[in-house]
Amino acid sequence: MKDLWGVLARQRDYRLMLSAGLISLVGDWLLRTGLAFQIYVLTGSTLASGGLLLASFLPAVLLGSLAGVFVDRWNQRTTMIVTNVLNAVVLLPLIAVHDASMIWIVYAVVLAQSCLQQFFTPAEQSLVPLLVNADQLVTANALNSQIRDLARLIGAALGGVLAAAGGLTLLALGDAATFLVAVVLVAAMRHRQERPDRVKESAGRAIRKLKEEWTEGLRLCVAGPAMRLFFVFCLVTGVGEGIMSTLFAPFVSADLGGDGKVYGLIVSSQAIGGIIGGLVAAAIGNRRPAATLWGVGAFAFGLVDTVLFLYPLASGSVVPAFVCMIVVGLPGALTIAGMMTVFQNLTADGTRGRIYGAVGAAESVAVLVGIAAAGFLGDAVGIIPVLVFQGLGYLVGGLVILSRRRVLAAATVPQPV
Repeated sequence: MKDLWGVLARQRDYRLMLSAGLISLVGDWLLRTGLAFQIYVLTGSTLASGGLLLASFLPAVLLGSLAGVFVDRWNQRTTMIVTNVLNAVVLLPLIAVHDASMIWIVYAVVLAQSCLQQFFTPAEQSLVPLLVNADQLVTANALNSQIRDLARLIGAALGGVLAAAGGLTLLALGDAATFLVAVVLVAAMRHRQERPDRVKESAGRAIRKLKEEWTEGLRLCVAGPAMRLFFVFCLVTGVGEGIMSTLFAPFVSADLGGDGKVYGLIVSSQAIGGIIGGLVAAAIGNRRPAATLWGVGAFAFGLVDTVLFLYPLASGSVVPAFVCMIVVGLPGALTIAGMMTVFQNLTADGTRGRIYGAVGAAESVAVLVGIAAAGFLGDAVGIIPVLVFQGLGYLVGGLVILSRRRVLAAATVPQPV
């Protein structure tokens, strides 16, 4: 726990950023869970519920890589403050939604929030290496991963309660309040980093410059064997995550014989494992190279997932599913902590945002490919064979990363002091 205490006790700005992230993520899960419930209540349509997924995914595909260019130009702390304020403001139209005829407002709000997220996330990830020492980076990334699972548990429970108690109005006000609290915490950070002043340019020159920086981000995604490995891993596992999000509910129903309650409990149990895994990863992470943590974590994650998807061929019990979903939290936390640390070490401040945005956009496309493939292949091939691909993607990816960890370590760029 020494490494964990060293980050939380001695790095005030990181502690403030982590607290702000936890609070705003609770709000995100609160709204996400409550909206899914309220939209179905208002419309009675699963197609309308599916529209929420589309509204949240499109900005990542269309805007993600371009948003990263602006994040590299702007001060990260200021970007986080402004996007949180705007997030609170764009939630307010939800108060006007009272029946199915106004459902378009919900889609517009979700679309706007997803657009803002394309600026916030690269800014946050770019700021982490500037707030902690280089030897604390794995621990910091593990804590970032852990608060996401903690927020999922808290926010999902609150979302259902608020949706039942006050509908969209209470959901909007509750989520807006979390963004404003996050603004106060981020504003209290002492870290300041000014970007160099840009020379005033003509509109044509500014557009050309923007295009150059955007294409540079795309090029840097695959510049060198280390970044190519990171990029390909994101694509392969992105397809797998799309498959998982599409077929896991049918898997629980058709292959495990579970109902909606069982499905909800199994999904929630993953968050419990993630919280425990995040603490373990934060405590031990800096004792091993980040690439090793990434490779071992990905291999173990894929192995547990493969067991989860194949065991129904031999047993009809749902107990192993709960066990697997909890156990997978530890390798999942190691994978995220190691992977993000490797990425931050492979990139330099000033270009990190555009690279992160470009990778994120490509990964979102991969998720959509996985969703589409699962929809077609689930019926044609079977649910279990398609889901096994997700586990094998992590398993094989982990082996490749372990075999190339020296390449990943050698490609590390100097980080700012």
